[in-house]
Amino acid sequence: MPHSAPNPLRVLVVGAGVFGRHHLRIYRELEKGGYPVQLAGLVEPDPVASAEAAHRFGVPAFRSIEAALAVVENLDAASVCVPTLHHAGVARPLLAAGLDLLIEKPLAATLSEAEEIVALARDHGRIVQPGHLERFNPAVTAARAHLNRPMFFEAHRLSIFTPRSLDVDVVLDLMIHDLDIVLSFTQSPVKEVRAVGLPVLSPKVDIANVRLEFENGSVANFTASRISTERVRKLRFFQPHQYLSLDFARQDLLLIDVTAAAGLISGQITPEYFAQLAADRLSDGAHPTPGLSLQKIPVQSGEPLRLEIEAFLHAVRTREQPVVTAEQGRDALAIALAINTSIADHSRRAGLS
Repeated sequence: MPHSAPNPLRVLVVGAGVFGRHHLRIYRELEKGGYPVQLAGLVEPDPVASAEAAHRFGVPAFRSIEAALAVVENLDAASVCVPTLHHAGVARPLLAAGLDLLIEKPLAATLSEAEEIVALARDHGRIVQPGHLERFNPAVTAARAHLNRPMFFEAHRLSIFTPRSLDVDVVLDLMIHDLDIVLSFTQSPVKEVRAVGLPVLSPKVDIANVRLEFENGSVANFTASRISTERVRKLRFFQPHQYLSLDFARQDLLLIDVTAAAGLISGQITPEYFAQLAADRLSDGAHPTPGLSLQKIPVQSGEPLRLEIEAFLHAVRTREQPVVTAEQGRDALAIALAINTSIADHSRRAGLS
């Protein structure tokens, strides 16, 4: 007998802002494309945004979670796309109702709320996947196959100023993506945090520079800005005899093998200088430094958010551990909050408060 198609997973989207509309779009596209998922409803308290999203995506809209749960039957999962401040408040009734959750990053506004979400998910036997969508960037996926004890990272995430996400600072808005990825690459606790940052166009920190040292000896430098004149999303990292350059926006991955880097091995040049030298030569269109072998790693392009949602739905259906766990979302938030504490300490010492 032929196998019957699996029952579609019925999904609710909470929040019809910028991120919520993207979630609505992708669920609808998956549904129309034959994926076993059904967009069952949306929750949005703003009447204008609610009406617009309901009309655009052809889905029933509700002003509250309680109203949606009272009417929409047999829900399996929900995307939580509300401002970070409300993540925990939205997660509580949804987890209690037995729904698995995809919660946009950061997982919560405070570490205690993140711990509460982790505990509620465990107590209710539910899946919670934090929305660290850069984990699903095809270039990041390709880079994982080439990890070999990376020891030095340099991340740049620069964005043009917009009024989006001003409920959080640049660390929780932008840098947390790179923090999560580096944490997943190093698999090591953070030993030391040094950070500086400034509010420029908003009341919260808009630009920050951070140095993390990990227990395994690796070091990572992060720069994040939401007041830049250009958009940059890059991660470079150095490991024994290799340097990798990852461009999130272009979904490119370059690997440079060190075949005769006597200066680097002998300590005559630093990893930082080596990484910058190789990057400068490549950006100028020149051949890599003598002794280096350049390889562009094949990357299968794809929309990270769609890949993230597909992975979430797979975890919901199979009950497998999600690619990004609630615990990992909590850990990334803990480091981000430690960075903010370090920024505040530096501001006080420098008399910037």
